[in-house]
Amino acid sequence: MELVIGLLIIAIGAFCQSSCYVPINKIKSWSWESYWIVQGVFAWLVLPFLGALLAVPEGHSLGELLTAGSSFNIWMTMLFGVLWGVGGLTFGLSMRYLGVALGQSIALGTCAGLGTVMGPVLLNIFFPENDPLSQLTFAVILGVIVTLAGIAIIGVAGSMKARSLSPEEQKAAVKDFNFPKGLAIALLAGFMSGCFNVGLEFGKDINFGELTDPMYSTLPATFLVTLGGFVTNAVYCFYQNSRNNTWGDYANGSVWLNNVFFCLLAGALWYSQFFGLALGKGFLTESPTLMTLSFCILMALNVVFSNVWGIILKEWKGCSGKTIAVLVAGIIVLVISCFLPQLV
Repeated sequence: MELVIGLLIIAIGAFCQSSCYVPINKIKSWSWESYWIVQGVFAWLVLPFLGALLAVPEGHSLGELLTAGSSFNIWMTMLFGVLWGVGGLTFGLSMRYLGVALGQSIALGTCAGLGTVMGPVLLNIFFPENDPLSQLTFAVILGVIVTLAGIAIIGVAGSMKARSLSPEEQKAAVKDFNFPKGLAIALLAGFMSGCFNVGLEFGKDINFGELTDPMYSTLPATFLVTLGGFVTNAVYCFYQNSRNNTWGDYANGSVWLNNVFFCLLAGALWYSQFFGLALGKGFLTESPTLMTLSFCILMALNVVFSNVWGIILKEWKGCSGKTIAVLVAGIIVLVISCFLPQLV
């Protein structure tokens, strides 16, 4: 029963993440770089910091944890957060050219597979004595393969969509639709976004051990990863503010309250996925396979729910029944991938 509860919590977080771009559509009169960094303040700084505090027992402090822990692991966690930040930037572009459904599907699918495998592989380079490669069991590899198969099927549906719609219909569904460019950007975004889980792997012991509730044990590492990602995004967004002369967005009082509110909402929905991942893993401790695959499962469910939103937002409008059938088949395979490894 606890395994089901854990997976359900992760699923709720995935649904929230897949919904985070809905509030962004309510933002008015701000350039992309302005609203992206403001929602990032909430998604990557404020909320992860508050989440990390939950892992701090009474009588201790977060500063104590970060200064007493392994400086190597802390810096590596932040470094992979910086690299993940590159994925976050290109992630937004992938949805610009492919839409919410297809863009998230390809990017998150790549992220799911690489993020799951890269963590143990890189840890094995630095800490071979801990044998991190033992995490990559047959069941784990099977789960990754099935997840990637589901993503590939959805990618086929996207290719069918690109071929079947006229340029006018493509633009009606996704304004800047460009499948070749979007595919390349989505693959890059997925590769770099996989660094998030690598950062979590390096930072998994950054907590107070038995004094920290298992449900909150990964939240300090989550904060360090998102902190690194915030640095990457802030540098780029502030550069774009200067280049495009959009600093005035932040002083536009007529829309400030509205935009900050929806940035906060978007940031909260985005952070919910990793808050849910931390809580969910607290219920998966009896299954090493699901613990290792939890990040992959989160990404797979993100894809499932992003495609549900894609259908709601009519991004697949005008596609043939065959294309929709392929899309649904891919979603079903992704759902199966969440449970199949536990049955092996």
